[in-house]
Amino acid sequence: MIEPLSPSSYGARVEALAEVLTDAVAGGASVGFRLPFAVEDAAAWWRTREPAVREGTLRVWTATVDGAVAGTVSLSLETKPNGRHRAEVLKLMVHSRFRGRGLGRALLETAEAAAASGGATLLLLDTAAGSPAERLYASAGWTRYGVVPAYAADPSGVLEDCSFFYKKL
Repeated sequence: MIEPLSPSSYGARVEALAEVLTDAVAGGASVGFRLPFAVEDAAAWWRTREPAVREGTLRVWTATVDGAVAGTVSLSLETKPNGRHRAEVLKLMVHSRFRGRGLGRALLETAEAAAASGGATLLLLDTAAGSPAERLYASAGWTRYGVVPAYAADPSGVLEDCSFFYKKL
């Protein structure tokens, strides 16, 4: 089941979101963090996002399996007047225990549908070049528009190329 987190329900899910983020980083996902990365660090980061959730500029969904948070995706809405037609998909992650069930694709589709229903006509995202996520985005109709070499460090500190994608809705 995929459900949106409201401003009132967000805080109650921070610890579960932290577990998903910590698992992603431990598995080598280049999602902005370096090892060592504790659950407490992940929870603290998710708490920094709470004001944006309250303001409505960040939407967050969770996928649950048997009551456990198995994955998440976020959608950042552009607030500048000249960019309100676009949004950015962020932090699409599925816990390693729950991969291979189609949750990543379902979360992506949820974010896309929400963006479209909110009036967005253009979505953007970035991911590590050559990653499984890159294959997911390409198979879901996203267009890669560039690769930046040595864009970000993976969790162990190795610089990786990054692929940038867009999708017109």
